[in-house]
Amino acid sequence: MKKDVILKAKDLSKTFSNETVQQHVLKNLNLEVYKGDFTVVMGNSGSGKSTLLYALSGMDRPSLGTVSYYVEDDSRGMTKKDGAIEISGFSNDKLALFRRNHAGFVFQQNYLNDSMSALDNVMVSGLLKNKDRRALAERAKELLARVEINERDSRKFPAQLSGGQQQRVAVVRGVINSPEVLFADEPTGALNSQNTTNVLDILSELNNEGQSIVMVTHTISAAERGNRIIYLADGVISDECELGEYAGDYKDESNPDKEKAAARHKKLKDFLQEMGW
Repeated sequence: MKKDVILKAKDLSKTFSNETVQQHVLKNLNLEVYKGDFTVVMGNSGSGKSTLLYALSGMDRPSLGTVSYYVEDDSRGMTKKDGAIEISGFSNDKLALFRRNHAGFVFQQNYLNDSMSALDNVMVSGLLKNKDRRALAERAKELLARVEINERDSRKFPAQLSGGQQQRVAVVRGVINSPEVLFADEPTGALNSQNTTNVLDILSELNNEGQSIVMVTHTISAAERGNRIIYLADGVISDECELGEYAGDYKDESNPDKEKAAARHKKLKDFLQEMGW
């Protein structure tokens, strides 16, 4: 069955320059992201993974090329062309407005405001879009409860929470506005193994509910959560691998889909070895 495109990059290039050197990080890259997919971007250090994520999300501008979203027009002057809203030429203000309405982001470092409670960290992002503070507070509390941040912990400042709790709050902050696409840049890179599993479980659950996700990672265990793997090398897509639906941990003896999970793991590992990872 043909999937709907939610995001498209065409001839995307990104160059960083100083007085003597130009570094071409992305090179005429083309990519379609499909609605409901959990797309994982992998590649060696310096391959352009995070640069691609920032360009796709509107957090940074490409040097050349276009980024287009196939989303509903929010009636704020963002007119469609060929069924898509092209964000590449937006002003800074218009780009910020678009991100607020259509894109969420989870960073490796949680970047929570230390002077605000966990609940307020989530709500301050939501208030930019939803002016109904009472309804927003209820949604924020519901989402925090889903990631096992109870009401008492939601009143705590970030420094009073564990690293895993902080990152779970950051995930909720990323989805509070119901973005069409959630971007995650090494979201478990600063976590221990148990907290890593907890955050990945949350992302998998969101994806199962229809949330489109694009995640950069350097670990196989995180990449296995995706159904589609994109491999970058020197600023271009070398190849991709379709894994299909996540089947759980292949090491878990109680997993009823253990054989399927093991087959997915082998397919991903073989693909990465072929890519020279």
